[in-house]
Amino acid sequence: MPPRNQPTARQVRLGTELRRLRDSAGMTAREVAVFLGSTSAQMSQMEAGIAGVSEERLRRLAAHYACADLALVDALVAMATDRTRGWWEEYADVLPPVFRDLAELEHHARFMQVIATAHVPGLLQTEEYARAVLAYRVPELPDGEMEARLTHRMRRKVVLSQEGAVPYEAVVHESVLRTRVADRRVARAQLEELLRESERPNVTVRVIPFDVDGFAGASSMMLYVGGLVTALDTVQRDAPYGSAFLDASAQLLAMRTLFRKVESVSLEPAKSRDFMHHLAKEL
Repeated sequence: MPPRNQPTARQVRLGTELRRLRDSAGMTAREVAVFLGSTSAQMSQMEAGIAGVSEERLRRLAAHYACADLALVDALVAMATDRTRGWWEEYADVLPPVFRDLAELEHHARFMQVIATAHVPGLLQTEEYARAVLAYRVPELPDGEMEARLTHRMRRKVVLSQEGAVPYEAVVHESVLRTRVADRRVARAQLEELLRESERPNVTVRVIPFDVDGFAGASSMMLYVGGLVTALDTVQRDAPYGSAFLDASAQLLAMRTLFRKVESVSLEPAKSRDFMHHLAKEL
């Protein structure tokens, strides 16, 4: 398979998992290259996501590494043989790669869990709310990129409404609901959108009120995305200068624990809806 100029995060993740399997088996890239009749350079490209890997070769590698987790092997094969070219490819030459990677991550998700302590989660934002958030960026975005980011964000919302939409749970702090990123009208419309989205059978919105005890997680923002198997879950967190994807097993365990802690102090879905209804009446 020809080398890729710009592998996606999903392709890089596949290579990372193959390297982890090799490391667990205690083998060097040179040793495995000899087994495959390949070269160390080609092994490096495969484990970096720059070069693809066939199903036959992947299964040979898994057997050579004595990997007994057949569900993981099948999941890696699904990643290796996937040829999906989604709508996000249209933005490849317009937006930074992280936008493509996030949309692709959401497309392949088995479930999503979100902690929001700064802004309404992107998949639940109205267009006017999203525009206000994007417009606050420093330095300001050029008009063309602003519109591209906005349409990209709105198109991502399809994962919540399409046939077979996956479970999506958002835990949102009251500060997020009360902060007016634009004006009162936009804030009210955003609350109404949250209420509408929470009526979907696959969407759950929970609220953490100001007066709840036991919440010290103001910096806990994250998106946890379930993979085909738990080992292939991914966490996306926003950083000051971009977006970070976490996938080490210890990181995933820590983020699952964090979500449970935050969720435990949130209101039940019905009470959260009542809370948002009451807040909307105040605006």
